[in-house]
Amino acid sequence: MIIKNVNLETVCGITSKLPENSEAEIAFAGKSNVGKSSLINALINRKAYARTSSEPGKTQTVNFYKVCGRFDMDGLDREFYYVDLPGYGYARVSAGEREKWGKMIENYLHTSPKLRCVFLLVDIRHEPSANDRQMFEWIVANGFRPVVIGTKLDKINRSQIAKQTKLIRTGLGMDKEDIFFAFSAQSKQGREEIWKYIEGVISQ
Repeated sequence: MIIKNVNLETVCGITSKLPENSEAEIAFAGKSNVGKSSLINALINRKAYARTSSEPGKTQTVNFYKVCGRFDMDGLDREFYYVDLPGYGYARVSAGEREKWGKMIENYLHTSPKLRCVFLLVDIRHEPSANDRQMFEWIVANGFRPVVIGTKLDKINRSQIAKQTKLIRTGLGMDKEDIFFAFSAQSKQGREEIWKYIEGVISQ
């Protein structure tokens, strides 16, 4: 995929009305500091378009990035959205705030007619947390099979990948058919595979 143009088109807070977009939406969920912004930057081929933060829990909005990309599979230009959902599970945020963010995510998953796929990001170095498992089950309950991305791939040895992948699949309760990608923001390993998957979803 060749990214031709990106625009942060809509930012929705807790009381905002979600946009009625006409193009397909690809959503990204994950706990705070798992690397969502780094992944989105890699997928739009920009170094710092989606803001990364050293302070987890910073993203408190649903951010809609409108993307125009030329697809490798047919050479056609298509417009679609990457949707960055608020990070969850940050301990220093009050329970009330976490509940509001949860409702915001649930409202989006439950009501967006253009949502085609939900990527759930987890840290490949660790067993999924209770929040990760809850988010996985939540996405399933809203009618989607999450595509799981194990981030921070560059932080483990190549020999550990199979072991950690199995740990995550088991920890989340993934089915055999569920898809898992390993990704490194440093080396961009996994980006091409994720792009190819997105192309397939949008082209359906």
